[in-house]
Amino acid sequence: MASVELRGYGWRHAGRKARAVTGVDLRIGSGERVLLLGPSGSGKSTLLSALAGLLPEDSGEQTGELLIDGVEAVKARERTGIVFQDPQAQLVMARSGDDVAFGLENRGVDAAELWPRVDAAMAAVGFPYGRERETNALSGGEQQRLALAGVLASRPSLLLLDEPTANLDPEGAGQVREALRSVLAASEATMVLVEHRVAEVVDLVDRVVVLGEGGGLLADGPPGRVFAEHGDALTRQGVWVPGAPPVPERKAAGSPGETLVRADGVGRLHPGAAAPSLSDVDMAVAAGELVAVLGANGSGKSTLALMLGGLLRPTSGRVLLTGATAPPHKWRAPALARAVGSVFQNPEQQFVTSRVYDELALGPRRVGYDEAEVARTVGELLERLRLSPLAEANPFTLSGGQARRLSVATALATAPGLLVFDEPTFGQDRRTWTELVELIAGLRDEGRGVLAVTHDRDFTAALADRTVTIHEGRVAC
Repeated sequence: MASVELRGYGWRHAGRKARAVTGVDLRIGSGERVLLLGPSGSGKSTLLSALAGLLPEDSGEQTGELLIDGVEAVKARERTGIVFQDPQAQLVMARSGDDVAFGLENRGVDAAELWPRVDAAMAAVGFPYGRERETNALSGGEQQRLALAGVLASRPSLLLLDEPTANLDPEGAGQVREALRSVLAASEATMVLVEHRVAEVVDLVDRVVVLGEGGGLLADGPPGRVFAEHGDALTRQGVWVPGAPPVPERKAAGSPGETLVRADGVGRLHPGAAAPSLSDVDMAVAAGELVAVLGANGSGKSTLALMLGGLLRPTSGRVLLTGATAPPHKWRAPALARAVGSVFQNPEQQFVTSRVYDELALGPRRVGYDEAEVARTVGELLERLRLSPLAEANPFTLSGGQARRLSVATALATAPGLLVFDEPTFGQDRRTWTELVELIAGLRDEGRGVLAVTHDRDFTAALADRTVTIHEGRVAC
């Protein structure tokens, strides 16, 4: 078990004027299980990275103190383990057992002790396969359980989890929560968990700490008391509070217009794969409608989105945009940017500049806007997506929620008629989630066609005019 103490702690990323975290005074006792909440951008992920000792001195400026068992976090790395949002970012080996063993090998654990610890960690998280299972054959939930096993194998005194179910389908998220529940029951480790959707994890913790957007703490105490005494105020701040309903339905008021994109029998066999990730899919998206694409992790949803957006070539069938004879994957970039705006599942994969302003200006400049038009477009998007204070920031230093809003803004920058979103509400607090729902509803009502790959049931209930479910690479009947 590890104890944590923060005294006036703050952190400012290099190149940023505003601090990501400021004025935090907090003590976490040995063995406590803490749920860390706060509005998007309040510094939750930054604070977890600081606790894990992952903020080197040359990457920013620290104020105050952050101590783990009385020593600086960077000197206590071997006592901490962290699980991130995206399991693929943590898996480094081809075979599952080797991946769990990776950290132990780096620490010089003797072979006689190493493999029993690997097997125990895989069993603790309910991993359903043996050591030989290839990591690229795992579902999202299985990958995240394996990432958790890799952390547990090192027997950390402080377990840190940064939205570990954010990228998972409901079934996979449930599997990870059950694995975590089992691990906590058998461990005395201190835990700090960041999770936007609170209702599903509140039974895993004994304390709730809420960061304020402007610094310090908004609330701190047992979950029941915090939500009873501060629930209304936290909801206004953007915190997801159990029992507070999301926005009402915003279905399209009129009928769909002309078809904007059509897929006829499309399939995709990725290079080196034994079987296609997608087969024989027929679907279309029309102006003025939102089509939600549902399905488990690994079912082929993101592959479909990339093909409909012209960013991936089908290996069978065809995709056509209305009025075109050439498939969109053959279009030149400026023409495609005018017609289709795409948002990738992982925002960082589409960032190519070192400044938020330049990221938003890239599309308009590429399609020929003059600098006055570029400035006007960028200014409107910064304001609309609550990104104005971050105009000079490096996109790769944004929080998960901020990065998602930037990726949505880049898709809108050239005013395309078709929008292809992969998990558009990922990482959002209640306030920015509501604003994104309202924004996307408005775009659809203006006549845009929207295809949204999503695991977000509330988003689907609020906005989807139609749903298409993909199961094992095919449209489910």
